[in-house]
Amino acid sequence: MEGFAIILLCSFMLSNLTLSITVETLNSTQSIRDGETIVSEGGRFELGFFTPGSSSKRYLGIWYRNISVQTVVWVANREEPLQDLSGVLKLTNQGILVLLNHEGSTVWSSNSSRPARSPVAQLLNSGNLIVKEENENNPESFFWQSFDYPSDTLLQGMKLGRNLITGLDRYLSSWRSPDDPSHGNFTYRYEVGGFPECILREGSVVQFRPGPWNGLRFSGTPELKPNSLFTFGVVFNEKEVYFSYKLRNSSTLSMLVLTHDGFWQRHKWIERTERWEVYVTVQMDNCDNYALCGSYGTCTASNFPECSCLKGFVPKFPEKWDSKLWTDGCVRKTPLNCSSDGFIKYSGVKLPDSRQSSFNYSMNLEQCKNLCKKNCSCTAYANLDIRKGGSGCLLWFVDLVDIREFTENGQEIYIRMAASELDQTESITSNKKERMRIAVICIFSIAVLILGLALVLYLWRKTCNKKPGLLTPISERSSNIKIQKEDLELPEFDLATIACATNNFWTANKLGDGGFGSVYKGILKDGQEIAVKRLSKSSSQGLYEFKNEVMHVAKLQHRNLVKLLGFCIQGDEKMLIYEFMPNKSLDFFIFDQSQSMSLDWPMRYHIINGIARGLLYLHQDSRQRIIHRDLKAGNVLLDNEMSPKISDFGLARSFGEKETTANTKKVVGTYGYMAPEYAIDGLYSIKSDVFSFGVLVLEIVSGKRNRGFCHPDHQLNLLGHAWRLFTAGDSLELISSPIRQTCNTSEVLRSIHVGLLCVQKSSEDRPNMSNVVLMLGSQGPLPQPKQPGFFSERDLVESSSSTTRHKLLSPNDYTVTLLGAR
Repeated sequence: MEGFAIILLCSFMLSNLTLSITVETLNSTQSIRDGETIVSEGGRFELGFFTPGSSSKRYLGIWYRNISVQTVVWVANREEPLQDLSGVLKLTNQGILVLLNHEGSTVWSSNSSRPARSPVAQLLNSGNLIVKEENENNPESFFWQSFDYPSDTLLQGMKLGRNLITGLDRYLSSWRSPDDPSHGNFTYRYEVGGFPECILREGSVVQFRPGPWNGLRFSGTPELKPNSLFTFGVVFNEKEVYFSYKLRNSSTLSMLVLTHDGFWQRHKWIERTERWEVYVTVQMDNCDNYALCGSYGTCTASNFPECSCLKGFVPKFPEKWDSKLWTDGCVRKTPLNCSSDGFIKYSGVKLPDSRQSSFNYSMNLEQCKNLCKKNCSCTAYANLDIRKGGSGCLLWFVDLVDIREFTENGQEIYIRMAASELDQTESITSNKKERMRIAVICIFSIAVLILGLALVLYLWRKTCNKKPGLLTPISERSSNIKIQKEDLELPEFDLATIACATNNFWTANKLGDGGFGSVYKGILKDGQEIAVKRLSKSSSQGLYEFKNEVMHVAKLQHRNLVKLLGFCIQGDEKMLIYEFMPNKSLDFFIFDQSQSMSLDWPMRYHIINGIARGLLYLHQDSRQRIIHRDLKAGNVLLDNEMSPKISDFGLARSFGEKETTANTKKVVGTYGYMAPEYAIDGLYSIKSDVFSFGVLVLEIVSGKRNRGFCHPDHQLNLLGHAWRLFTAGDSLELISSPIRQTCNTSEVLRSIHVGLLCVQKSSEDRPNMSNVVLMLGSQGPLPQPKQPGFFSERDLVESSSSTTRHKLLSPNDYTVTLLGAR
């Protein structure tokens, strides 16, 4: 008995004694036995055998090393615990980790899909246990890593989500209890189907979801936001969707944990008290219980009772509702009638469950509304991304479930309602409208008074001596302008107003010159900044182009088209007044070596998508189908948020609904952007603009002009160069050096691919803009592009003494007009 007691005592001492192996790696000739550990190079984490809580079983795991409370962050053999201290961890010649029991049987193993030559296992200071080739440091080439198979803890740098190519699902599962690390009742994972969402389940029952990611945060967790401790975000592309976070201070110890009782919490180690503090629990109150109020019900934590029906809805079973049994939800007061339905806007809410929704990243909110309106099954729509005023489209086609209201940081959603319910809602604001009507009457009266004063001022100015530089109005009766002002459907500005706004067209206010004439910056009396385009008497663009631009732009309303505020026709003066674009034009940034540094890839990708949406509106959604005919970097202006706006419609043409192609004897446009069939044969269509857009995309990616592009290895233009790289599989070489550090490789490659599809030689092969927008915003496969137009190499000797046509283009890429008999 005495000898047996000594054996027990030794076993107990051995179970609490660990010997650290000094090397970081484990090769196929080494092993780790119970009582031995591997320590990461930075000393933060330790790998070895442990016993949780009051259990007597042994597990292989990873824990924080230098803190007083053993905190296990990963467990290997969760479902197959060892019954004694005989466990051994080995690495096979095939690069597979195996955990053996006292009988030499495998109780747990990793996996590897590739043959190994000299495999090693290593514990990184991030807490990630990896298997790799001995000298391999590329994470993409690792045979296996513990970060791909989380337990209940998400560490910095781990991905919570799914690889959409391989199907690898990185999700958390709770411990069964503090003493038992086997898979518990709760899981937290990204579920894909419609728009991906993180879902916390107890067994198969959904318990909580934080809401869809909106670019800044999950819409249902406004309290969980980047702060001084950490930053986080979601990556969603054609390859994967995942959530991850990064600590701002590398010395901070913090982790996200799915607790055994189903709470999603962030823990932070407090050195002073030597304990883990719950920094935040994501589920804050009763309203976080999934679908607490049923379909079309909304939960407000500050109300009693918490649940209520959305406007226009009533409880499905009133007697249950009165008893606080809300799960059956609400039903519409008035059935929908597809043709006359409208939408009610709800603000400050958690968006409904989106797992069965449809989404599109490249649509704007108006396009999203129109798409929902056309589909009678569509129940609601919202923006996908709330940054920069909102973008993208999220559509629901099922009953809306799990909505709650917030006092701040909620989102907006537009819910389909019957017309009669809309009328009732509008009647609530009738008093407000009456007040507005009175205000409008007052404003109109004041405007009449101001107009009278302006007339007096005008007559007074006619009698005054002219100041230097001041324009002298000439009677419109004596001018030769043949434009009916009433046809222009735009506000008319008085010449005196514009002269005052531009300080009498002072040279310092001049923004630049173009084919139309000079452009000046001005400030109206109400403080609004404007850009004034003043027709030059020597301009090659005359009255026809002036009227053409006014007639077209007046009818266009889109966030990616420049807004025309009005015009001025007085005497010999003809001017167009636009909203002012503080960041000039796109060519100012992409073709200037110093300025291009300020335009990173996310901005460029945002600009590409914005231009595409603007063209789609022109070709498809505007009242008339409009061909721009002069799309180029100089005609894309940038607002204060660097959002693109297509400008200069002096050469635009309208198409009837059934028209597809037109012919002209007057070829107008800019070299380098014109489609082959247009430049050679005078044929133009929406596919002409598509070609110009493709050129623009390749210029934005490369930072090089198509026209004038040169390369030491060949005499191709930019399109030919891009095609040559694409066919060789070297498209990444096209990327402009200022954006190499900020670029998203998949987005860049997709943009180049789409650009080459747009510049194909045959117009029939090019996609239309609706397909372009879809291709840019989706992750699906793309068709292979054919050879671009103008692909053949140039003869430098000939080009140096080229025809008159080539000499017409100025260094500033002004628009040129080519005349020729046909």
